[in-house]
Amino acid sequence: MAHELDIVPGTEWGCFTLPRPMCIAGPCSAESEEQVMETARGLHAFGIHVFRAGIWKPRTHPGSFEGIGTPGLKWLRRVKQELGMWTCTEVASEKHVLECIKYGVDMVWVGARTSANPFLMQEIADALSGTDMPVLVKNPVNPDIDLWIGALERLNRAGIRKLGVIHRGFSTSEPIAYRNDPGWKIAIELRTRYPQLAFFADPSHMAGDRKYLLELSQRAMDLGLDGLMVESHCNPACALSDAKQQLMPADLQHLLESLVIRDNTSDSQAYKEGIDALRAQIDVLDENLLFTLASRMKVSAKIGQYKRDHNVAILQAGRWEQVLADMVEKGASYGLSEQAITAIMTAIHDESVRVQNEVLKA
Repeated sequence: MAHELDIVPGTEWGCFTLPRPMCIAGPCSAESEEQVMETARGLHAFGIHVFRAGIWKPRTHPGSFEGIGTPGLKWLRRVKQELGMWTCTEVASEKHVLECIKYGVDMVWVGARTSANPFLMQEIADALSGTDMPVLVKNPVNPDIDLWIGALERLNRAGIRKLGVIHRGFSTSEPIAYRNDPGWKIAIELRTRYPQLAFFADPSHMAGDRKYLLELSQRAMDLGLDGLMVESHCNPACALSDAKQQLMPADLQHLLESLVIRDNTSDSQAYKEGIDALRAQIDVLDENLLFTLASRMKVSAKIGQYKRDHNVAILQAGRWEQVLADMVEKGASYGLSEQAITAIMTAIHDESVRVQNEVLKA
């Protein structure tokens, strides 16, 4: 079971300015001192306070550009010294952490491949123990919220209190417009469990293409996330990694200025009265839903009895496929998305199978 996290809110780390969004920006990879400094100057010019750059790049295929390595940390140090920006890079091992500490990196993040590996997470947590360095943890490659929380817990138990997360979406084999499935419901669930966490979205890795960055960034803001980590390069066309998803600093400025930032709540009496009335309606409807679900499971139990008495297997694939197809079609007529209906009906079907299993075991 997940335990409470003892953390310091991101607004108290000293590197971000309000109001939202808090923004971390910089190139996917630190490629040269000139590229790092030119990009950092462009970002600093319109108020970005935290500069990110990949020093070690975990790539899918060997032979790709895998980062400049430790020499790039000297360039980050120069950004810090000359521009006063905080610096941030990804770590995936104890060695990376120790090198970052040596060169005065202000903040680190843990990537999606690493956060999925408890052995590496423990190694990183142990290396960070005794430091006051803020650490951001990207979601694992697959939509496993417990694995994500476990990574945070390991860091917290090592004494890291300046903790935050980066939602960058999940790998998928389904054909979608984006590079990664946004999987917002996982982000919402984590946000609900740990509202005090500094919570960033990474639209760059979620999109895989700069043309989707604004819509994904706006979605993150609409969900009440604290900020964004966006990849920005002084000359994206020449980038050695992820060129298609990076923005020039001026284009990032335009994106941030285009966002509509909504308040998390309102002190208006009219708002409070109106929202309370609507929430009361929701509470009644939710109770009715529970009653209907309980009634459905009673029927499922009777079906289980029939199957037991007639020696019939519980799972009837053809029947289930037809039910799902019918419900998706009917749901569409009510303005409900196929994704929502599929998720709801799958959960109901799983519970029905569990109920019938209990009957067969009796």
